This record gives sequence, structure tokens and C-alpha cells, in this order.
Amino acid sequence: MVRGAVQGVGFRPFVYRLARELGLQGWVKNSSQGVFIEVEGPHELLDTFLLRVQRDRPPISFIQSLESSFADTAGYAGFEIRESTHGEKTALVMPDVATCSDCMREIFDPQDRRYRYPFTNCTNCGPRFTIIESLPYDRPATTMKAFTMCAECAREYRDPADRRFHAQPNACPACGPQLTLLAAKGSELGSRDPALKKAAEAIAWGQIVAVKGLGGFHLMVDARNDDAVQLLRRRKHREEKPLALMFPSLDTLRDVCEIDALEERLLLSPESPIVLLSRKEEAQTAVASSVAPGNPYLGVMLPYTPLHHLLMRELGFPVVATSGNISDEPICIDNHEALERLRPIADLLLVHDRPILRHADDSIARVVAGRQLLLRRARGFAPLPIQLEQELPPVLALGAHQKNTVAISVGRQVFCSQHIGDLETEQAFITFKRTIAGLGDLYDFNPQRVACDMHPDYMSTRHAHTLTPEPFEVQHHHAHALACLAENGIAPPALGVCWDGSGYGPDGTVWGGEFLRLTQNGFERFAHLRTFRLPGGERAVREPRRCALALLFELRGESVLNSSHLSPLAALGDEDSRVLVRMMLRGVNSPLTSSAGRLFDAVASLTGLRQVASYEGQAAMELEYEATRAECDESYPFALREGSPRVLDWAPMIEALLEDVGRAVSTALIARRFHNTLAEMIVAVAAEAGEDRVALSGGCFQNRLLTELTVRKLEERGLRPYWHQRIPPNDGCIALGQAVAAGLAKDRRENDQR
Repeated sequence: MVRGAVQGVGFRPFVYRLARELGLQGWVKNSSQGVFIEVEGPHELLDTFLLRVQRDRPPISFIQSLESSFADTAGYAGFEIRESTHGEKTALVMPDVATCSDCMREIFDPQDRRYRYPFTNCTNCGPRFTIIESLPYDRPATTMKAFTMCAECAREYRDPADRRFHAQPNACPACGPQLTLLAAKGSELGSRDPALKKAAEAIAWGQIVAVKGLGGFHLMVDARNDDAVQLLRRRKHREEKPLALMFPSLDTLRDVCEIDALEERLLLSPESPIVLLSRKEEAQTAVASSVAPGNPYLGVMLPYTPLHHLLMRELGFPVVATSGNISDEPICIDNHEALERLRPIADLLLVHDRPILRHADDSIARVVAGRQLLLRRARGFAPLPIQLEQELPPVLALGAHQKNTVAISVGRQVFCSQHIGDLETEQAFITFKRTIAGLGDLYDFNPQRVACDMHPDYMSTRHAHTLTPEPFEVQHHHAHALACLAENGIAPPALGVCWDGSGYGPDGTVWGGEFLRLTQNGFERFAHLRTFRLPGGERAVREPRRCALALLFELRGESVLNSSHLSPLAALGDEDSRVLVRMMLRGVNSPLTSSAGRLFDAVASLTGLRQVASYEGQAAMELEYEATRAECDESYPFALREGSPRVLDWAPMIEALLEDVGRAVSTALIARRFHNTLAEMIVAVAAEAGEDRVALSGGCFQNRLLTELTVRKLEERGLRPYWHQRIPPNDGCIALGQAVAAGLAKDRRENDQR
């Protein structure tokens, strides 16, 4: 029995060919648990067979376990691939993977029957998760069941020597899916290859084209054309947030961005995510400034489907390839839905008739501390599980409110869904429920527990209460820390450093700068950042100037109004400043927070970098970018106050920082000293806590500079830092942490929350 990513990757054909090569008899088949093999022959050849199954397996497969035992001979006459069997479903569903080099050669070979066919695939590449309906993975259980293979495709499918042997999405121009170009109102403008060429022409002319890809629609425009990009921003309601780019090739990308060996490997990997790359100074005009305003990084990807390769070969220049949606809504996956929702944005729609069963946004990654760090986990990575050391009961974990994902635990595996997004709209909530149902259907899943966040106003928490009268509520930052430990294969005890924008605290405050001492039974809040008020509550999240005013008020009280020369007060104006100070004095709509994310916002405001943000994390990102422009090891003072929990006091740091602002020290140097100080704060608390292992989680650790400084300083102190790689450090990891917490807990609620 072979368990792991062994379905949809050519594993059965590989086993068939290996057995025939070695002269062995028997059979291989897919099951709901993995791949079953029964093989017989001389003992030494069976040993060779086992070794080569492990060593020579298909390149995009991986084996979690290979269980073997010897039995009496059955007298098989040959070796065959048998029909799949059903049962308890624990087999891994493969993610969708990028076009392989063999298929690439075919689609650009005029003599090949798949020349310029945009749905070419084989056992080494193509759609998987977005088309599968149920396990085991066979064509009748996919959305390709509507397409009957022609005689030549059927021959390939049955031929053990062909790389399309049992390739479930196998198709060609004669029998497979086809393209259609539609006007925004739905009228047909062309089909097949002419449709693709007309779409490319429209992009070159500056039009916005919605292109149906592997896991949903992209909105595409010429990335060099500032007017076209600005038009897309207006129609999509996306003011300044960076837009993703697709380049025709690695060579064209090298002209614009710096690429190291790890980043190149990510770009060319089967997962083919969007990778954050530093843009070259000399290539600032190669891409319109409106693509990523004020941002030294570009989020870029290479073509990963035959359709994208063909389109980008026609164009020969980079395009914006952003999610096909209006901001804050899920990506469109259905042709009729796209006509309805994307009509206000797109001039044309390039669609096809292969149904997408599950949405899958492009994954986003960056290289941090010499490793891949996922910022959004979707196409290419989901729904591969996180493997645990301990077996869990069946748990459905519903995640957070922002950057939502959901998860289910099956034995020692936690299957984490693709990125769903912020549960702010009706469309997002529908997608959330659809994703839960889809994961459940794949694995015939019947949860014993439903886990959710403690925040009573999260849509995910409210939904949990509709599924069970008593869901298992997990504190937000506890889930963060457990997720980081789980993906690193570590169990408590450890210190969790959980820094983000906000999370519901059991004490009634907004947590976000937390140091949690983790135990097998729960956690203790060992320390936290000094609290301050958020005047206007949620509004302060979009206005760093309010966070800065709150810090100043915490330091100086009402006399802060005499500091109108400082950037945040000047930006607010005298009247608004007075109103906000009165609110904080009275505690009206001014919740207390320990948020590290809001501390970043406040410093961005105090230095004059950003007073009002147009998207989440903008101020903190700009502070990080500014800090990378300075090289120094200097830091500001801070204090660690005794108590239970201890309080990490930022006041000395802010006072010293204000002195630098008053002396007109460069913003880059101030930002760098600020980052250095944060890393030293973490090390100081970790040393005080006495825990050898330190898990870094939360949205603040998307910050490359902060993470790398912290990791280095912890290691220099002889401590062992752990950070995220395969699961995002932001709220995309919460469902994993919830599943672990609920699965391991003995009681219905967390045992130790202090």
C-alpha cells in the first residue's frame, strides 16, 4: 500500500512499467486510501522493486508511507492496472501543476497534433484539484467526464509506454475543451485559436480581457500601458494595492527584476506561484508605475498552462494578471457567473468549456531566510495536507474572518483548503460554505468537533454555531502558534511569538503583540506589547495617523494636543485630534490593543511615510521597504516590565524615535532602527521565558526584514526559531492551528487561557 501524492501523477503507469521491466507479475490499482500493489516474483527482484518505487517515482509525486508484507504466491500470468476500488477516503488529492516541458514542446511543434492546443496535459502536469469531484481519481470522477476521448487519445490512455497512460484529463483538439471569445454582453466573437489571437490583439490595444484559466479567471491588461492599468484599477475598485504580473519567459523577467537561485526555482517549479521579486533600478519604466505604486517589489509569475503560454507567446510583453473579481470578492470560475460579475470590468472574455469545480487563486510566495514562505496558499499547493505526529479525531476548522481558509483532520493529516479570502461579502460567504462542502465530499467527512475563532462577530464563528450548539473556540494567537509548530513537526512546549493586526483576547482587549508559553494542555500569556487605545476602532486600521495619536496619547495624555507639528496630528487636523483625544479619555469606541501591526502603522505615521492606508498592511510594508534602504545595527531602548503577564514597553523606543524625527534623521535609518529594536525585543522575551524553541507566526512575519533579523538574533542567542514555509504566517494558517487545538484538547474549551 502506497500513501501520499500518488494519484493523478502517473504513479500506476510507473508501477506498471517498472514491474514489466523487472519481469514481475501482479496488479496495481487506485483506492480511496492511495495505491494498492500486489506483485510476485523472485525475492531479490521484489526487493529491487520496492527500492525503485521509492527512488524512481514520478517527479511530481511524493510517498508518505509504503507498507509492504510478503504473502503466498497467487500465480499471476502478467501485470495489469485494475479498476479502482472505493472505501474510506484518505488518499491525497494532487494540486493543479504547471505545464511540463514535454507538453510545451508539443503545443509549439507545427507537426504535432496538439499544436497550439490550449488544454494539452499528461500524467506529469495539468488540472487536478480544480476538476476532481470524488476519490479515487478517475476520469468519470472529474469534470472531464463530459468529453469522450477520440480514438487516438484513447490509444494513448491505454498504452503503458505513453506518458498519457491513464492521464485522466487527456484531450486533444478533436475531442477536448475549446476556447470561445465573448463580448462583455455575451455575444460570441470567435472560437478556438482565432479566439486566442483576437484576445491577444485586444490586450495589445489596451483593452481589459478576462481569461478563464485553471482555477478561475484572470483580468489581463498590458502592464506597460499606464492608462490601461489605471482603468483596470478604477473598474476593479482597487486603488493602490499591487497587481500581479505574468511575464512571457524567465529571460524577459530577468530584464526587470533581480532573481536569485531560490527565486528562480520557485518560478519554474510545478507549483508556479506568484513570487515577490525586487525590481531593478534601471528597469523602473519597463512596467507601468501604477502596477505597484511606491513598491520596490513586483509580484510576478510565469505562464503555467498551455493557454497562458500561447497567449504570452503572442504578446511577448508582461501583462497584469490579477484575480477575476471585484476587490474583496472571490475569484470567478463559471462562464455565466463571469459574464454577470466581470461585465463592469472586462471588455472581452476568453472562456472555455472545461468546468472548474473548485476555485484556486494563484499562490503567492517570497524567499525569506533562505526558504520559501507562502503568503497565499492556493493553486499548486492546496489541498496537500500537513502531516502530524499524532492522530486527531475528525475536526472541521473554520478559520478566521480575513484571509480565510478551512481545514479538516483525517487521521494524522490536516487538509487545508485553498485561500478563500475575507468573509466580508455574500459572495465570499457562499464560497466559504462551498469550500467546506467540497472538502467534506472528497473525504466523506463527518466531523466530531467543529473548531472556530473566539471572536463572536467573525462570520466563520457565527457559521460554526449553526453547525453545532457548542463549537470548540480557539484563541486566535494560540491557533497561530500551533499552526507554526504543526507545519514544522514540533509539539509543545515552546514559546509562540504571535504578532499581527488583531485577535480577540479572552480579557476583552484586542490582542496582537503576544508571547504565548505553549504547553500540551493550552497556553499561558507570558508577555505582550504595552497596550494603547484604538480611537474609532476598525477605522484606526485604515488610518495609521490614529494609531500614532494613540501612542502619543498613551505617553503624554491630553497634552498631546500641543504637538500639532507632528505628522499624525497635522494630518488629522486640530478638530479631529481633539475629538479623538476626548474619545480616548472617556474610553468611547477606543478599545485597548497590544497589536504589533498597529505599532507598525503608528511608526509609519510618526515618520511621515503613510497617514491613511488604501489596503491592509500598506503602512507596514512601506516601513519595511524604507528600512531595507539603510544598513545599521543600532536600535532604540525598550523596557520589559515584571508581572504576569510581563509587559514589553515600547515607550522608550517611541520617545527616542521622536527625537530622531525632530533631528531630521533619515526615515530609512529610523525604520531600520525600529526593525532592529523589534527583533531585540523578541529575543529579550524569549530569553526571559526560558523556552528553547520559538515559533514565529502572524501577519507581521510576512515582513522579510523583521523575520530574518529575528531568526538571526535568536540563533545567535542559542535559541531555535521556527517560522512558516508551506502555510502562510497570516490568518491563512488559523484553520490548521484550530484543527490541532481542537483535536488534541480533552475538553470542549481550551484548558489554560490566562
